Amino acid sequence: MSTPQQPATPPQAANNGKRKRMMTLLVIVILIAAVAYGLYYFLVARFHEDTDDAYVSGNVVQITPQVTGTVIAVNADDTQIVKAGDPLVVLDPADARVALEQAEANLAQVVRQVRGLFADDSQYEAQVAQRQADLSRADDDLKRRLAVAQTGAVSQEEISHARDSVKTAQAALDAAKQQLAANRALTANTTITDHPNVQAAAAKVRDAYLSHARNTLPAPVTGYVAKRSVQVGQRVSPGTPLMAIVPLHDVWVDANFKEVQLKHMRIGQPVELTADLYGSSVPYHGKVVGFSAGTGSAFSLLPAQNATGNWIKVVQRLPVRIALDPQELEKHPLRIGLSMQADVNIKDDTGGQLGQAPNTTYETNVFDKYGDEANAVIARIIAENAGPNANGGTQNSAAQSGAAAKPAAKKS
Repeated sequence: MSTPQQPATPPQAANNGKRKRMMTLLVIVILIAAVAYGLYYFLVARFHEDTDDAYVSGNVVQITPQVTGTVIAVNADDTQIVKAGDPLVVLDPADARVALEQAEANLAQVVRQVRGLFADDSQYEAQVAQRQADLSRADDDLKRRLAVAQTGAVSQEEISHARDSVKTAQAALDAAKQQLAANRALTANTTITDHPNVQAAAAKVRDAYLSHARNTLPAPVTGYVAKRSVQVGQRVSPGTPLMAIVPLHDVWVDANFKEVQLKHMRIGQPVELTADLYGSSVPYHGKVVGFSAGTGSAFSLLPAQNATGNWIKVVQRLPVRIALDPQELEKHPLRIGLSMQADVNIKDDTGGQLGQAPNTTYETNVFDKYGDEANAVIARIIAENAGPNANGGTQNSAAQSGAAAKPAAKKS
């Protein structure tokens, strides 16, 4: 007698069990992922704001002439590095050189004229002393004649002539004193060097020297040449853009964050950045240094007119300036306009959103030497034409009161 066989498991029941296990596993995976994401968001993600709307920015120093002229030399081209003070463009200096030579000759002539004024002081002082002596002799002669007049030895006519001689000598003394005073009015309390006429002529030399020196355009800063448009033979005028210098050692990143991302963003917060140029293998580190005073649309040439009937709200973006680590920037230099990704750590939001630091000062001293060189030229011309007493022309009150202030003889 044969044993009866068990019926086989229906295929439908097996599929249902397998599906149930898969669904259970999927739910578990989803729950784990949700918990992991929740932990990640709570511990990490909620303290970060990121954007890929970020670009490298920097200073673009325009090279423009201060005088009109014709270009005779261009010493730099795009992509080349230049040092502060290097001559970039040279204009024809012929006209400026002629004007400078004329100003120098005029200064030399004025110095000699002023030197003559100081020399006249001594001459007029001698004349006053001579007229004082003449008056003393005439007065003494009158007194002697008056002393013997009672004896009849001297006639009244001689006494009259003696009195006339005293008056004439007194008038000559007064005229000499006036000449001395008039000359001293031109030189009082001055020296040849600081005489007003000399200073005016020196100012013309300084102006002519600066105009001559400005025919050479130096690099104000160290950086790389960009946007060169100047050509040899070109006639340029003040303000014409010739080229630009970009100091790549001092660039920053302007990251445009949505307004909803800025609630907890503060100055001083750390930032991690990557550049499309190098990829994620080259990270940059920086910090937030400031927020723009307005959104990009607020400063556009045609600001949005939102007071219209068909208004559509658009989320605005605000530029945030991020300073970069100079050492990292030196190892992996960036160029202006390159795309960046910025991730700001906003965990510490105790800082401020309005900058309180002192204003940044951008300056150059490459033009200072022109003033020093002009002063050296002026000093040389004065020294060559003023003689040994260039600074000895000051007259003190005691010297000025000398013979000119001596009391005149009493008239009889």
